[in-house]
Amino acid sequence: MACKNEINVGIVGTGVYLPQNVMTAKEISEATKGVWTEEAVIAKLGIKTKFLPGEDDGTQEMGAKAAKICLENTNFDPKDIDVILCIGEEWKEYPLTTSACYIQDAIGAVNAWGIDVQNRCCTCVSAMKMARDMLVADDEINTVLICGGYRNGDFVDYTDRNMSMMFNLSAGGGAILLQKNYGKNLLLGSKIMSDGSLARTAGVEIGGINKPFTKDNIEEGYKSLRLMQAQKMKDRLNEVSMPNWHHCIDESLRQANLTRADIDYLDILHIKRSGHNGMLADLGLTEDQSIYLEDYGHIGQIDQILSLELGLKQGKIKDGSVVCMIAAGIGYVWSANIIRWG
Repeated sequence: MACKNEINVGIVGTGVYLPQNVMTAKEISEATKGVWTEEAVIAKLGIKTKFLPGEDDGTQEMGAKAAKICLENTNFDPKDIDVILCIGEEWKEYPLTTSACYIQDAIGAVNAWGIDVQNRCCTCVSAMKMARDMLVADDEINTVLICGGYRNGDFVDYTDRNMSMMFNLSAGGGAILLQKNYGKNLLLGSKIMSDGSLARTAGVEIGGINKPFTKDNIEEGYKSLRLMQAQKMKDRLNEVSMPNWHHCIDESLRQANLTRADIDYLDILHIKRSGHNGMLADLGLTEDQSIYLEDYGHIGQIDQILSLELGLKQGKIKDGSVVCMIAAGIGYVWSANIIRWG
């Protein structure tokens, strides 16, 4: 048996599912009733197009579709999966059903057990840390599939002036397969931090225990993803967001015995264009060392898988490349992973 510090965890491969339907910057502008021009949606919010779910694109179903694509891409037998960590959102086909179990059955992972994990748009990066820790700690776990779907854009009210930060919410599914002692594409470091004072500053306001659905608020409820404490959230994020993100990046690099100068590719979720460019500048990177997801929008926690896959396809990630994968999610959570590819 290998010592725990001799165990490595590598990425076997990925899979991404994207719906056929799209929403353009022009259509987003029209949905805001002219408050945002098409030009501003593109230039400031950084959205040219984003994806809309089709009739069969439920959250769980898109996670299953992405998982199947991942297994096809890697030629991996689903019977060899030990654990499924589902990162799909809580907005899904049927409340209180377990998405990991649905995906387990859909892909034929009969020997796996599954659990749903949720950290909003940080969930993929968080689940990768969880998977790595599980693979190192548990002798009986050798392969973990992380997968899920996302379509929180269903709840966006484009006439809500506070919600421009979420006009980018898109739809899709993603999967990433991790294996013990794979020997390549190694996950070397992870850091996550959260600020619970922001836990209820944003979310779907209507439809839960505190503000349940009634016959009078159904229509409003299904467009009630809101900044419930907008000023508190904005003030606090302005104060702590970038320092927290930098701390996560630096700590994950420290764990990997690397520095910012070693980063070759920034795997970053979709944020407004100025924020994306600002992060590149902070890390001393060029636009060629990342991919701005302006043609995809923000598919929540799937962005990291999508960016990794696009980076490989476009040749921006090569053998030996150090990938810094970062995410942030309402709650509020910040995270970073360091991967050495190849």
